[in-house]
Amino acid sequence: MSQTKPTETSVPDALSELAARAADLRQRIEQASYDYYVLDRPVISDKEYDQLFRELQDLERANPELRTADSPTLRIGAPPQSSLPKHTHLVSMLSLGNAFNDDELRQWADRLTRLVGEDAANSGYSAELKIDGAAVSLTYRGGVLVTGATRGNGIIGEDITANIRTLRDVPLRLRTAAPPDMIEIRGEVYYPFDRFEQMNEARVQAGEPVFANPRNAAAGALRQLDPAVTATRPLRFYGYSVALPPGVSLPFKTQTEVLTTLAEWGIPVAPHHVRCTSLDDVAQWAHEVETKIRAQLSFAIDGGVVKIDSLSLQDELGIVGGREPRWAIARKFAPDIAETRLNDIQVNVGRTGMLNPFAVLEPVEIGGTTVKLATLHNEGLIQKKDLRIGDIVQVKRAGEVIPQVIGPVPEKRVGDLQRWEMPKACPVCRTPVEKDEEEAATYCPNVACPGRQLEGLVHFASRGAMDIRGLSYARIEQMIAAGLIHDVADIYDLTTEKVESLERFAEKSAAQLVEAIAASKQQPLSRLLFALGIRHVGQTVAEVLARHFGSMDAIMAASMEEIADVRGVGEIIAQAVRHYLDDPSAGGLVKKLADRGLTLTEPRRAAADGALRGMTVVITGTLPTLSRAQATALVEEAGGRVTSGVSKATSFVVAGADPGSKLEKARSLGVETIDEAGLLARIGR
Repeated sequence: MSQTKPTETSVPDALSELAARAADLRQRIEQASYDYYVLDRPVISDKEYDQLFRELQDLERANPELRTADSPTLRIGAPPQSSLPKHTHLVSMLSLGNAFNDDELRQWADRLTRLVGEDAANSGYSAELKIDGAAVSLTYRGGVLVTGATRGNGIIGEDITANIRTLRDVPLRLRTAAPPDMIEIRGEVYYPFDRFEQMNEARVQAGEPVFANPRNAAAGALRQLDPAVTATRPLRFYGYSVALPPGVSLPFKTQTEVLTTLAEWGIPVAPHHVRCTSLDDVAQWAHEVETKIRAQLSFAIDGGVVKIDSLSLQDELGIVGGREPRWAIARKFAPDIAETRLNDIQVNVGRTGMLNPFAVLEPVEIGGTTVKLATLHNEGLIQKKDLRIGDIVQVKRAGEVIPQVIGPVPEKRVGDLQRWEMPKACPVCRTPVEKDEEEAATYCPNVACPGRQLEGLVHFASRGAMDIRGLSYARIEQMIAAGLIHDVADIYDLTTEKVESLERFAEKSAAQLVEAIAASKQQPLSRLLFALGIRHVGQTVAEVLARHFGSMDAIMAASMEEIADVRGVGEIIAQAVRHYLDDPSAGGLVKKLADRGLTLTEPRRAAADGALRGMTVVITGTLPTLSRAQATALVEEAGGRVTSGVSKATSFVVAGADPGSKLEKARSLGVETIDEAGLLARIGR
């Protein structure tokens, strides 16, 4: 007996230790997910995350009783379902009435004033982005996610809990020590634009049909019967409201407090929400979002949502017809998706010779702008979408500078319409084209192609390259037509007299352009390399090559193997660089640029004791005198590092005009923000 007692007690002791380890693993994995997906501030590597996750999986597999409802392994661990069960919402998910302009918004506010007097206006308003995604409801019991459901008819939705758990930014447990006993958090599941496009590109490569638009793709992904399929879709979530069981009072006083608390609990909340004290402030916010902010967003919106901020006043105002809250309204924007006819598909020849198809559309108004042209990406995408000349197509513009054709509307197709094929010869110079199977792209190999010439000149003068202020696309076309420039070296032969002879140029503007051209001679070799438009050589590769070799002479003398050995370059880029430099016209062009006094060397990196050594800097908005590239160069010369995203690791943010969401994120994280003058002061200039 003395030998069996330790054995009997050792089992629960061992299980207790395993339970403690499992709890620790769950906490560490969820914290890592929160840092990565919500704060955009990863603190552990992917390898470390995978090791923790596998250990938890192994523990739960060997001891199923250790798996809890908030275990991260449930994000992808549920088996496929034969059908989606139904779920009844605690409180109905309502629809919103619409206001399409400021007058209709004012009429809505006037109706509220007639009902409850000046309390409506005195309450203030919460103004929020209206995410164009799939509405969902998340139920938490004791702070743990137990149910995720679609909106359905507003009363009953479909239970998609297993699919919701695959969304990495949805917390499985709320980050609060005192969660409500039960709460439903409402929000939208959406596709970020970049991830949606990447996914469609991958589907093209795999021979699969592309998705028409982010909203429908998000809704379809949520209703998959197999959560493993949903897990492969890059969905994200934003929360915007809460509901408690009937008879339970909300622990918040205002909608603004709801949004703040959701963020504290680890629920992602959409940016650019504000509390407005007057309807004029709401109108100004809506105008700002529609005309400026909307184009900078990485996700689709179709307007804003305006709510009475006081929750008690919301309760007093109630619901209209059982479906619309009186206290909220959608301030709709001009539509960002429209239907029109695809009149033609034409091809533009890019600076590297790539043939880029684009759509010629019957003019249509989208988001307040008349759209006549739209990008079509590549030949493969046209074929996969089965676009035909004469089709009625859907076109989107929100979040994109260049409109895009989403796809055809097959039910509106009439007759046997013409299918499009990539031309066999360059449409500009008639040189037979070459197909790059790896890139699924078609190229004109003629370096002297006039189509490449124009795009190459435009790229050369652009901000990220030689930054010649005032040398626009239209002016370059004008100079080519006048015979003033044929290649980029000719730009440096322009004089005030030559420029002034052109239409729409006065003496002052001509002199300013010539001064900008002269100033660009001081750009370092890295900027010149990028400006030359060598295939595969972007800004980063150009900097790597320039810093490694130090001079254009050294690069031109380097073998393909020597170039490929440079860290971050590789064989494909090295082949492209060597192919460009081996062309006799390239050698002649470099000599012409040297004769005209351009800088063909790269300054050495800053000493380790620079004023910004070890600092991480983010630059956002338009600075008064410095271009983005110039400001980046100054930071790097002072020993700092420029990154694109703001996190708690950011030392400070340099903000100019129209800074966008990065400035807001910096303020929310307590990161210091300075202006251009502050940056120059710190580096002693």
